Amino acid sequence: MKRVHLSSNNVPVPFSSELFAPLTPSAGHLGDPAALRARLHRDGYLYLPGLLPRADVLRLRGRYFSLFPPGYLAPGTRPEDGVFSGSVPSDLPPHGVAEHPAYAFVRSDRFSAFVTDPGLAGLARDLLGGTVELLRRRILRHFHRGSALASRAHVDRDYMDRGTERTLTFWIPVGDCPLAAGPLIYLEGSHRLPRRQYQGLRTVTDRPEDRRPISHDLELTGRTLGRRWLWADFAAGDVVVHTPNIIHASLDTTTDTMRMSVDIRFVRKGDAQDPRWSRPWSADDGA
Repeated sequence: MKRVHLSSNNVPVPFSSELFAPLTPSAGHLGDPAALRARLHRDGYLYLPGLLPRADVLRLRGRYFSLFPPGYLAPGTRPEDGVFSGSVPSDLPPHGVAEHPAYAFVRSDRFSAFVTDPGLAGLARDLLGGTVELLRRRILRHFHRGSALASRAHVDRDYMDRGTERTLTFWIPVGDCPLAAGPLIYLEGSHRLPRRQYQGLRTVTDRPEDRRPISHDLELTGRTLGRRWLWADFAAGDVVVHTPNIIHASLDTTTDTMRMSVDIRFVRKGDAQDPRWSRPWSADDGA
């Protein structure tokens, strides 16, 4: 395996064949809903390289990073490159709260047009087997080098447990996102694990006030459950669809190029929706 130094929430994660393996692409099954559903049931995820036009994804990235104050992007670079200058302007609010660019951006017509792409809804319809609805809480994240912030190991169901379990998450990297940029990684076959097998890991946490994450220590999580973390060097245009019970997390961003991503979720029309997901996202909304 290539030599790379990984961490998540500043906790090292050895990149070895014991702990990591590549995601399996499923783009070859597009146009065959039955095959896609079977693969999703088997693996808990669908990795779909090149599902979206690369130019559309990079255009969205550029429009987002163009909203930041001077000094945040490296001099001489384009907004769509999203290259961190190494310095956060003192007047920039915390990510995703009111007055931060992400807060207004997820409420914009431009963002709405991107996430309501008919191809995404059509794929969700094929996978869920009926008319679907896109939940209004649509998350935009970006991380820069040195922040040591990442998603802890978790399952989406723990954050959406007041509505239907028949939910699909679409994770969209907005820009190229190689391993060192901090993409999502998935714990192999973990959607089939009974919850009791990982309940004990919740005590190994850097967020003792929040019992929803499983653990911030990804090496411990993988070794305890005897499973590998699945990864890919994602490119702009790739999409991953995953089920609500697969364990996933993200790595720290260690590149100058910032990691940007969008999470959207579909449910079957008429199914009960978690009310916390029925309003636009804000990073401090507690959901």
